[in-house]
Amino acid sequence: MRKVINALLLGAVLVLAGCMQPTGSSDGAAPGGFDADTAAKNFVTVINRVEPVAERVCRSRQPQANCDFLIVVDDRRGQPPNAYQTLDERGRPVIAFTLALIADARNQDELAFILGHEAAHHIAAHIPRSQQDATIGALVLGTLATVSGGNDAAVDTAVRIGAGLGARRFSKEYELEADQLGTVIAFRAGYDPVRGAKYFSRIPDPGDAFLGTHPPNASRMEVVRVTAAAL
Repeated sequence: MRKVINALLLGAVLVLAGCMQPTGSSDGAAPGGFDADTAAKNFVTVINRVEPVAERVCRSRQPQANCDFLIVVDDRRGQPPNAYQTLDERGRPVIAFTLALIADARNQDELAFILGHEAAHHIAAHIPRSQQDATIGALVLGTLATVSGGNDAAVDTAVRIGAGLGARRFSKEYELEADQLGTVIAFRAGYDPVRGAKYFSRIPDPGDAFLGTHPPNASRMEVVRVTAAAL
């Protein structure tokens, strides 16, 4: 039981690692250039327009889910540009933006697309799905290690590896699902998701790495373009 709990926690950590994590600009460009006051006003404006739309989409697709999104600012010092979705202790969906991401956004469309993307993770139930994937992976490798005669340490290692592999198995698909639904949310809130998705052009491209957590930036931008064209 302890091993399964460890697997669940690891799976959750992998999901909550964040979706927008630039380690530097891919084109050498400077951040958005807005002063702190303007950046803050842009963020508040986007929240006021996008959150109600995300809530409506959530309630239409997941009637039994908690769709009362809480948007917060992660103001810890030294945090890179990042956004992530998690749940509080009561199951309320929480979406966090770091100060660096708010400052880095070049327009409201980028903030709106990112917010829609993170809300989509909750609407599509990616956290529980990723936890389930992690649990299955942990059970499979843990069982194999047990039947092969591994000691407790070997089994525990197998469980942890299995949880990590399981959680990563569908992570790229989950990101593309969130990009697609995030496009719809941003569009319905009155923003241009294609312009917003240009944020991908400024972050390092993960490529199509085996067991990578994120798909190539080009694939993500194509999903946004195709989805937006159909709206």
